[in-house]
Amino acid sequence: MLLKDKVVIVSGVGPGMGQALARIAAAEGARVALGARSKDLIEEVAADIKAKGGQAIAVPTDISSAAACEAMAQATIDAFGTIDGLVNTAYIHGAWLPVDEADPEDYARVFDVNCLGAMRMAQAVIPTFKAKHDGAIINVSTMSTVNPFTGEGGYATGKGGLNVLSRHMANDFGKYGVRVNHTRMGWIGGKPVYDYIDRAVAAGGDRDQITAEITGRIPLGIIPPEDDCAKAVLFFLSDYARVVTGAVLDVNGGQYMAP
Repeated sequence: MLLKDKVVIVSGVGPGMGQALARIAAAEGARVALGARSKDLIEEVAADIKAKGGQAIAVPTDISSAAACEAMAQATIDAFGTIDGLVNTAYIHGAWLPVDEADPEDYARVFDVNCLGAMRMAQAVIPTFKAKHDGAIINVSTMSTVNPFTGEGGYATGKGGLNVLSRHMANDFGKYGVRVNHTRMGWIGGKPVYDYIDRAVAAGGDRDQITAEITGRIPLGIIPPEDDCAKAVLFFLSDYARVVTGAVLDVNGGQYMAP
């Protein structure tokens, strides 16, 4: 199993890829700590993991609070004895507005969660990583940081900060044996995207046409399935990536290809 005996924290376990990350990490042998503001959801996912024979805990966590991030790290150590990996997938989107209409305060709130939240979580786990001279951090970002979409300025600005922060983390944490990488996600075939399509259909759109418009921009010709996207992220936690740090992986079916 790819993550056998590893202890992994997944922050931002929501109805989209976050829950898939947690479930697949557990299926690959990890003991998983699930963090998010939604207590009911993370408890449901943790219960499902345990029902399938895995090990998981649910810790309600607001990553805008350093104390909450530290409590998340401590709860993981109390439950499993150590921490081996952190996946920072928590985010908020902010208002869907073009930049000329956007509220700077909304951008600041998004940046605080999307970028600084990952920093708080990293700082919460780094003492454990330093002590064992080992660890891996994966920061989940977005293709819209390099391939803009109207209305995603705030979200992408926060995640763009995360892209830069990831490289500085890799540089600063390397001397402790800690690897830091990030992924830039495109369309993810899970509940948030299919809910978006459902709303467009309810507003009078044609489902096949809407789906074709999305997949027509993706060389693989599909909306990348949620589980496959999650597996690409989790690769960086595995021993197959032990000498990979400071890297970025585009996970988008080829819609954006970095130069």
